[in-house]
Amino acid sequence: MKSKFEPKYPDYVARVEKSFSDQAVMKTIGASIEAISPGKIEIEFPYQSNLTQQNGFIHAGIVSTVLDSACGYAAFSLMPLDVSVLTIEFKINLLSPATGDRFRGYGKVKKAGRTISVAEAELYAFSDQGKKLVATMVGTLMAVSHG
Repeated sequence: MKSKFEPKYPDYVARVEKSFSDQAVMKTIGASIEAISPGKIEIEFPYQSNLTQQNGFIHAGIVSTVLDSACGYAAFSLMPLDVSVLTIEFKINLLSPATGDRFRGYGKVKKAGRTISVAEAELYAFSDQGKKLVATMVGTLMAVSHG
């Protein structure tokens, strides 16, 4: 996962991992970080029937949650130490029913700004039939100062 961005904090990986581990919702859905590089992240979670809607597909709310985190942590990886990240807007396209054995969200920054960044993410389903694109998202993220 080569990146065109440089992080503003040298230990960005540990920082992203710590913040991710503090998210109760990621624990609830069994999500884990599979890869991190400056401005990019991969988040994976397994199929679980308790995350589905009435037809057995992973619920759109879960899909949105994972893609929101993928956009957010991709942006957070480039932010300075004295800020946290908040989503201020996103748009999701649900392209295919979320069916599969496991799901992986790929987040990447398109534009890293001092205060506002734009990221995009894609969620893929993996099964015996292969890899299928389930959803895409574009998100706008804000660096929130702690000072």
